[in-house]
Amino acid sequence: MEILTPDEKKRLESMLQELHARGRELIERIAEARALGDLKENAEYHSAREDQAQNHARIQQIEDRLARAQVADNSALPEDMVFIGATVRLRDVDSGDEDLYRIVGETTGDMTLEYIEVTVNSPLGTSLMKSRIGETVRVDLPRGERRYLIVEIVT
Repeated sequence: MEILTPDEKKRLESMLQELHARGRELIERIAEARALGDLKENAEYHSAREDQAQNHARIQQIEDRLARAQVADNSALPEDMVFIGATVRLRDVDSGDEDLYRIVGETTGDMTLEYIEVTVNSPLGTSLMKSRIGETVRVDLPRGERRYLIVEIVT
């Protein structure tokens, strides 16, 4: 089972709506290409059919994901506990550097955010889950062990 933040669920639902709208456009594109005649050598028709298949596969993937996912409800959690959707300020114990990290189900890939996205299943995400402000967590990374102090949970 996958856990999503409410924002991630909204983003997936929005993406699904866009894909359904694109599906209607692709149907029109196929009809226009079909009207041009011979389908064997009709590149526009074959391109539109391929785009339609990819669009349909993406719709199925998102619908399946939404059906299996559970949306995190952080309202019942203590305010000082890290859980999915939390943005956490961490201090590297060795270097003293501080950074903001957000625990997410899936990263957006947006590098312009004020925080670094960390998935729940990543080594850092796993170490942070259910930890509290003031605790030091140990993270086993490919380059070795790192330790972080949880400074605050930013709302």
